[in-house]
Amino acid sequence: MERIVIVGYRPIPGKESELENLLRTHWQALDKEGLVSDRKPITVKAKDGTLIEIFGWKSKESIESAHTNKAVQALWGEYAKVCEYVPVGEVEECKNIFSEFTPL
Repeated sequence: MERIVIVGYRPIPGKESELENLLRTHWQALDKEGLVSDRKPITVKAKDGTLIEIFGWKSKESIESAHTNKAVQALWGEYAKVCEYVPVGEVEECKNIFSEFTPL
C-alpha cells in the first residue's frame, strides 16, 4: 500500500541552490530504483528557506529497502552535504490552518 510522506529539508547556508537541484531530481532517482508510486511529488519552499517535499513510496517495504539501496544511499549522502532534515511541524507556515508556500 502506498505511503505518503512529507519531508522538510533546511538548507545549510550557501547551499540553497544545490539543495534545490537535488530536490528536483530526487523523485526521479527513487523512481529509477522502483521505490516510489506514480504520484508526482509536490515540492514547496517556506519563507525561512526550508524546502518541503510530499511524495508517495510504493509501500512500507519500499521505504525500508531504500535504507539498503546503494544508489539511494549515495543520493542521501549528497543531501547530508547541503541540508538538515527537519520535522515539518517546525516550519512556521505549518502552524496555520491554511499553510501557504511558494512552489519550487
